[in-house]
Amino acid sequence: MRLSILDHGHRRRAKLFLTLTSALSRVDSPDIVKLLLYRPGFLGHPLVELTADAMRGPSYWTAGEREYLAMCTARLLQCPFCIDTHAELTRIAGRGEIDPDDPASARPELRAARAFLATVTITPDRADATGVAGLPEQAVLEALHVNLVFNIINRLANAFGFTLRAGPLHSGTRALHRFGYRFPRLLLADGETTRHGDAAENLRHAVLEAPATIDPALRTAAATGGPLPEPWQSYATIVRDASYKITDNDIDRLAAGGHTEEEIFEVTVAAAVGAAVHGFDAGRRAFGHKATG
Repeated sequence: MRLSILDHGHRRRAKLFLTLTSALSRVDSPDIVKLLLYRPGFLGHPLVELTADAMRGPSYWTAGEREYLAMCTARLLQCPFCIDTHAELTRIAGRGEIDPDDPASARPELRAARAFLATVTITPDRADATGVAGLPEQAVLEALHVNLVFNIINRLANAFGFTLRAGPLHSGTRALHRFGYRFPRLLLADGETTRHGDAAENLRHAVLEAPATIDPALRTAAATGGPLPEPWQSYATIVRDASYKITDNDIDRLAAGGHTEEEIFEVTVAAAVGAAVHGFDAGRRAFGHKATG
C-alpha cells in the first residue's frame, strides 16, 4: 500500500493476528483487513460496527443484494479492488439469486435502490427519491447505510492503493462472509468508545471530532471542502471527488512537503468520510421529503 504504516504500523495484538491468519490461510492478509486493524479507535472500530450491521444485520435486503449494491458503488467510484471483491461476495452470499454481471437479474426493488444510490453517490445535491417512493422507508435507509460504508471504503482503497491478489480474494471474501464482517473485539479495542447516537454518528465523531494527530478543524475542512492550505486542499478534493485518480506521486508529494504518514492517513480518512456522509445525508433528506409529502 502507499502508506507503509498500513502494512507495518499495527499494534502488537493486531500484528500477531495478521501473522497467525496469514500462516493458517497461507496467503497475505487482505489490504482491507490491515486498514481496519490500524488505528481502530480512529477508524476501524466505528467502521466495522457500522459495516457489520449494514451488511449482515437484519434487513429488507438479502446479504447477496447488499453485496450487489456494494459492488455497484465500487463501479461508480472506479475501485478495481472493491469491484472484484464484492462481485465475488455477491456470488458467495447470493447463492445464485443474483448475477453480478447481469443487472437485469436484480429484482425491481433492488434496481430502484441501485439507481437512487447512484445519484446519491455521484450527484448527491440532486438526489431524487421518486424512484424509491414505493419502497418501505426502512429499506431505503438500510440501502443508504450500505452505500455510506462503501463510499468510504472505495475512496480509501483507491487512495491507499489496495491490491487484490488471488489468494486473499478466495480466502478473504469467504472469511468476511463467514464471520459477518466482524473481528474479535480485542483487536478493535482502543481507548474509550463514546456513543453519539447511531453507528453513522459514532463514525463521524471518531474521524472528525475526537482527538487525533491532525486538529479537528483541519479534518472537518478536509471532509467538507472548507479552506485548507496547499497541498492539503488539492489532495482532499481529489479524495472526495475522484479518488481513482490518486497515484503514488500524490502521496510522495505530501511526504516531500514534510507531512507524516499519520497526517496523510487522517486527512485521507476525513475526506473520504466527509464525501460519504454528504451523500448519506442528501439521500436521507431526499427520501424524508418524499415520504412526508
